[in-house]
Amino acid sequence: MSFENQTVSVHYARAVAAAAQDKGFSPSEILQSAAINENMIKSDDMRLTPEQLAKLMQSAWLIEDDEFLGMAATTSRHGVFNLMAKQAVHCKNLRGVYRHLCRFYNLTTTAFTLNFSYDDKIATLEMKLTAPAYDKHHMLTDFLLILWHRFPAWLIGNRIPLISAHLDFAKPAHADEYRLLFPCPIQYEADCTRILFPSELLSAPVVQTPDTLKAHLRRAPLDWFKRQNYYPTFTRRVLDALTPENRFENLQFEEIAASMAMTTRTLRRKLTEEKTSFQEIKSIARRDTAIHLLSRKIIPISRIAHELGYSDAPSFSRAFKEWTGVTPIRYKK
Repeated sequence: MSFENQTVSVHYARAVAAAAQDKGFSPSEILQSAAINENMIKSDDMRLTPEQLAKLMQSAWLIEDDEFLGMAATTSRHGVFNLMAKQAVHCKNLRGVYRHLCRFYNLTTTAFTLNFSYDDKIATLEMKLTAPAYDKHHMLTDFLLILWHRFPAWLIGNRIPLISAHLDFAKPAHADEYRLLFPCPIQYEADCTRILFPSELLSAPVVQTPDTLKAHLRRAPLDWFKRQNYYPTFTRRVLDALTPENRFENLQFEEIAASMAMTTRTLRRKLTEEKTSFQEIKSIARRDTAIHLLSRKIIPISRIAHELGYSDAPSFSRAFKEWTGVTPIRYKK
């Protein structure tokens, strides 16, 4: 399984659709542009591919002409982020990127305030929404934190490990998504929304160029939703081993542990520390690979079942319905 196919909660599609409707736009038009059926977002078990969520947001940006998706006290014309990014790519290092990011948005919007600070050990980016009531699904907060984290990391060509993330609201229903979005300790009901990371990274040079930025912006926000490097270490390594090519049903836990030069007991303990298990990872890998393959209409369901290691299509259909609440045929339609 390629981690770029990792799926995301349908919660985010619902939030985009609800905000669009509140602003007088047609949710149907926005959803259809991303090949998302309106009935699909009614199920809490449904998942989206990163491509679907990216297309959904691109559509909303174009139709609403608001990069804040109607979830803030003021709007931000589509293209404002690109303007900031074209300046950021000329910054010397990560410290300069965060300083520029804060200065730019504090000058161009009153929807939120940003503050960047650091000491010898920890760098902190804080954000306060001016009118948090507009962000009732916390979609804008989640998206902006992803943006403040992932885009600077792309600029320096390296991941930014988070020490912790603080959110100024109670633990939401979709909190399970945060284990992947922000792989670090999460504090809820904080006095301010913030991310903390090692300050030693601030001297990392910007390695991207205006030419590479053009391609990055054409794909945006897709690259920010592809979370290749954000699983905890051992979960990531087990996921890397679970691919259709290796046959899901044949690859044993013992083999994976041996490939990591450790005992099964040690690997099981490492996964427990990362709050997961082999069976959970295997189920996630199968589910997300299935959703990705079903989005490619030319692949028959019987072949998908075979690639995922199921003995027949009915067995796969039963498992898929447990994961998503619908059958593969209905999902494909």
